[in-house]
Amino acid sequence: MKTYSKYLVLIVILIATLALSEVYHFRADLTADKRYTLSESSTEIIAKATEPLIIDVFLEGNVPDAFNKLQSETKQLLEEYASKNSNIKFAFVDPVPKGAEVESIAQDFNNRGMRPEQVQLHNNGKVTQEYIFPWAIASYKGKTVPIPLLKKTLGASPDELVNRSVQNLEYAFSDGLFKLLNPKSKRIAVLKGNGELDDKYIADFFKTLRESYFIAPFPLDSVNGNPTKVMQALNSFDLIVAAKPTQSFTDIEKFALDQYTMNGGKSIYLIDEVAMDTDSLYANDGMALATTRMLNLNDFLFKYGVRINPVLVEDLYAAPLVVASGESSNSQYTQLPWFFYPLITTAENHPINTNIDNPIFLRYANQIDILENEVSKTILLKSSVLTKLNGVPLPITLESITTEPSPERYAAGEQNIAVLLEGYFKSAFENRIIPIENSSNFLEKSKKGAAVVVIADGDLIRNDLDKNGRPLELGFDKFTFKEYGNKEFLMNTVNYLLDDNGLINIRSKSVLLPALDIEKTTNNRTTWQTLILLTSLGFLFIFGALYIYLRRRAFR
Repeated sequence: MKTYSKYLVLIVILIATLALSEVYHFRADLTADKRYTLSESSTEIIAKATEPLIIDVFLEGNVPDAFNKLQSETKQLLEEYASKNSNIKFAFVDPVPKGAEVESIAQDFNNRGMRPEQVQLHNNGKVTQEYIFPWAIASYKGKTVPIPLLKKTLGASPDELVNRSVQNLEYAFSDGLFKLLNPKSKRIAVLKGNGELDDKYIADFFKTLRESYFIAPFPLDSVNGNPTKVMQALNSFDLIVAAKPTQSFTDIEKFALDQYTMNGGKSIYLIDEVAMDTDSLYANDGMALATTRMLNLNDFLFKYGVRINPVLVEDLYAAPLVVASGESSNSQYTQLPWFFYPLITTAENHPINTNIDNPIFLRYANQIDILENEVSKTILLKSSVLTKLNGVPLPITLESITTEPSPERYAAGEQNIAVLLEGYFKSAFENRIIPIENSSNFLEKSKKGAAVVVIADGDLIRNDLDKNGRPLELGFDKFTFKEYGNKEFLMNTVNYLLDDNGLINIRSKSVLLPALDIEKTTNNRTTWQTLILLTSLGFLFIFGALYIYLRRRAFR
């Protein structure tokens, strides 16, 4: 009777434990990198979901083995989201229903802005091409946001792609949910009036920004007619962007920009002090002359602590240029490194630079000198050490691309390409004649902390166009089909300047994914299989013997 009572108590305890587990959830993250613990920023973002938030993940069905890790890590992350907020529901959906054509589904995804990926898989000596749909769609109150799950990296294998994508998963979901749950509030002005890049060449970047911020063109040249009104309007923006101006700034225009900074404004200047582009080479039989571009910004930037020098940086670590040889239909196309296209690998010295896997692609970049003053300075982008500085005017020919470089000529060392300036700035018009009549509101020093990012390459923000003149994704080179990290770098820069540091901090989170040694596992496959089998049988024998022993003892 006592034995049955013991069993009854045990059963009651088990049932009670199961019932309580349905009501109260407890999760313990025992991983060293806390990969299954949501950051505080993610928790704050999802707390705003007061109604059902549905997430459909398209990693179901015929998912290649190489992407099983991405599938399982996505599921575990979403379980963590759901445990923090019961309004979050998720499901894994097969994007290709039975009987449907993969090509048709892929085209439909592409039309909805979710480009499927074709991956090359190696299995038992065979190479196959498979479609995957590494996307999720989050829906809330009638609004939907696509969430990319795959972080593409130049030259990465499928395993490397998955590992880097897992590293980026929390950021991808939190960024998407932030857009879904937070109304836009901050405003970005795109400066116009000084020959900046046409809208079609900056369309992709600002299309992405528009998901989180209000974007508006701002005609800076109108300040010449009504300075006070225009400066008041400019100060209403949280961030201003100057995308490769090509025409000189007047003193009044510089004064408006200066006072914007003195009022604590945030700015990004993408500046070319040298006039040169590859289209000029193609249009002039492979020859062009690089010349100084007179923007009248030297004194303005000098006061803030930087100087962009009118030199072209050549770097042996460079992106390729596609060149043709032969006549018309017999032409052959070859990719050769073009040293005027430096590739920059970001150093993770700042949140802006964190987890940018692809190099930054530059075109005819200049060099920045750092000057001493009270403003804090962080170098964001640096060239490699194998560089050469070219003064202008400089004749450039496409023929030079075939010339073998002499390493001793590329010994100028690392060159500064992008700098973040932060702190309390002194006005560029301090102790100078003010260029407007009503100067009663003139500030000689910023009244609150401001920030300025100076990038010595106006083309860093420029996207290519397809054959129909439509914008391609920023960072995608249509001639070589390579993808670069320009967009991630600029998005991080904007997020940082606009104090969206929660997203920046999530991106900075490090996830360690230990990988199996393929060579060892292959060579010792039989040994490991035998060991696992014997271990399993050993545990089975021990539990069986223990069960028999306890049973006999109970009935003595």
